[in-house]
Amino acid sequence: MENNEARIDKWLWAARIFKTRTIAAAACKKGQISMQGAMLKPSRMVKAGDVIDVRKPPITYSFKILKPIERRIGAKLIPEVLENVTSPEQFELLEMSKISGFVNRAKGTGRPTKKERRNLEEFANETPLYFGDFDFDDDDDNETGED
Repeated sequence: MENNEARIDKWLWAARIFKTRTIAAAACKKGQISMQGAMLKPSRMVKAGDVIDVRKPPITYSFKILKPIERRIGAKLIPEVLENVTSPEQFELLEMSKISGFVNRAKGTGRPTKKERRNLEEFANETPLYFGDFDFDDDDDNETGED
């Protein structure tokens, strides 16, 4: 018996777009899976010929479903199941993000990169500036209210 429809979360897992079905279902719930601009629920049935968009930052992949399957298959059989119709602009965006370096980590979170560590060590090893006999208490002059 040939199935002509499959659940989107099962298809995403079976087509090896996501590592587990749980991750595929979570992506659907987060709104990362869409078809013709509409977000899909994990239980949505898809059929051959449907084009789905999978948002995996920094780009959005587009896949045309050639065969709706719900059982995981070998990696060599993937071309029979889906066709990657992602636009070249999206791949250029991916290349640009790779060139620009690791941009997903917010400054100040996690371990410093090698460059950041070297900058920190350089800053820590700098000789302190000598201010001499400079008086930092300039507020004493204005206590009387005179300008």
